Amino acid sequence: MKKFFSITLLFFSLVAFAQNEQLANNYFDRGEFEKALVSYEELLKKQAGNFNYFQKVVECYQQLQQFDKAQKALEERLEKYKQSNLIVELGFNYQLQKNQDKANKFYDQAISKIKKNATEVYGIAYVFERKSLFDYALMAYKTAIETDSKLSFNVQMALLYGQMGNIDLMIETYLFEAYLNPQNLPMIQNQLSRFMTEDADANFNELLKKALLVKAQKTQDIFWNDFLSWYFVQLKEYGKAFIQQKAIYKRNPDSFGNIVNLAQMAIEDNDETSAKEILDFVIQNTNDLELLIQANSYLVKMKIDHSLEKDYPAITEELDKLIKEFGVSPYTLSLLKLQANFSAFKLNNPEKAKIILKNAMEMPLDRYQLAEVKMELADILLFEEKFNQALIYYSQVDEDMSGDVIGQEASLKTAKTSYYKTDFQWASHQLKVLKSASSQLIANDALDLFLLISDNTVEDSTQVALKKFARADFLLYQNKKELALSQFQMILKEHKGEEIEAVTLLRIGKIFEKKGDFNAALENYNAIVTNHKESIYLDEALYFSAEIYNSQLQDAEKAKPLYEEMIFKHQDSIYYVDSRNKYRKLRGDTNL
Repeated sequence: MKKFFSITLLFFSLVAFAQNEQLANNYFDRGEFEKALVSYEELLKKQAGNFNYFQKVVECYQQLQQFDKAQKALEERLEKYKQSNLIVELGFNYQLQKNQDKANKFYDQAISKIKKNATEVYGIAYVFERKSLFDYALMAYKTAIETDSKLSFNVQMALLYGQMGNIDLMIETYLFEAYLNPQNLPMIQNQLSRFMTEDADANFNELLKKALLVKAQKTQDIFWNDFLSWYFVQLKEYGKAFIQQKAIYKRNPDSFGNIVNLAQMAIEDNDETSAKEILDFVIQNTNDLELLIQANSYLVKMKIDHSLEKDYPAITEELDKLIKEFGVSPYTLSLLKLQANFSAFKLNNPEKAKIILKNAMEMPLDRYQLAEVKMELADILLFEEKFNQALIYYSQVDEDMSGDVIGQEASLKTAKTSYYKTDFQWASHQLKVLKSASSQLIANDALDLFLLISDNTVEDSTQVALKKFARADFLLYQNKKELALSQFQMILKEHKGEEIEAVTLLRIGKIFEKKGDFNAALENYNAIVTNHKESIYLDEALYFSAEIYNSQLQDAEKAKPLYEEMIFKHQDSIYYVDSRNKYRKLRGDTNL
């Protein structure tokens, strides 16, 4: 019983102590330094060794301009604990009193401590950095390196150069560290990419490119070609990245994997010109069966995505030829899936598609390959409006690949199937979970569909317009564009002025884009911009319009103000970064 009361008492003491600390922090944050001082002094009495409480006491003294008390407290603690970082604190106390000469003497004394023992740098440099004394922080790191050559502080020094505005030295130091310790390369590239996307220093990209080019030319080391390739990928300039990868290939012919990955990134960013160039290069220069199949699969997929009915016979012939050339095996699964999808969605022959996939399931596939085939089969069953059969396969993949991206994708397709069936309640339940999916793409798609359902349920509890819209979306899924277009246009007439109008205009605009009728697409996007200024689809309407003017109609003067509006009014849009980069290019910024 005594033990129980002791534990209970300890628990309540800890709670009270935590509350006192929170109260002290609140006073300090609000600038009530006299009250904060009393609270921190009480806390320090109970935990005399707690440096955080001591530091807050000193800062309260300084805020109240009680510099003598601060000095006395620092001197007493220095005498007791012999912590060299307190020497910097003493110097800073003089600096606050405008006595820079006295402050510098203490700062120099702290540097002398590092000369005697290099490990003192960790505490001393930290305080210099925290007080924004960047020159002394740099001196501390350099002194430590001179004292002990085994120590390295390139990353810390690079950050300091950046904070001081010395971008050239920051870049040089980061690059030196990356070459010296390649294990730090991902962390360094992550830091550099943050600067590359900042507006604050528009010259940064040009300085980084110049530094990388100089190193690549001087050393002829493929490390720098690979770094340059990374640089161009950040700017989505895949053609320039490919030039660097080709330079690597000439000296290291085993580097084709990176080249194929580069093509995949170009495809994902809709730079199909660069992607085709890269894939053609792979096909012409490798005998690796897996890479050849992968490259051919990507090329055929691009052709299918942009195909018209008149192209179908040639694509059918090409797929048959490739499968005959490479054979039917787990290695050619990507080609078999393409053939099945093309047969169902383009040739309207789902029976042939199902035979291809069911035969593929008989092959010795690993769990990922089997999941891919089941997903493709479910897609075709959905195409046939066999909703329940499709759901069985989606659910199997979701269960078998739980936690994996393909499992989340199956879960999203399960939700979409419920949506197509107009079972909006169940779809919303699934989408609510998927909004926090690890894959950003899946999370975004889930959020879009969730908002579509919820926004159009608030205004119309009977969901009449939403049911018509889901049916039109399903027609789009089935590649029945003309029927879908008619359905969407009917929704506009019957539900004019309702919540559903903006997203309907967006769908119609996209259909016209795919048909190549860009003026009609622009007309629909402009209706959103003009009549639905508060719509969540406004950023998409602006961006898609800008893209049409920029890429399809070659009218930069009309594209620029649309990209500009994206930059200044839609910073939270997923199209923000792309809009900013394209706006800069149109404006003629050289740093890109």
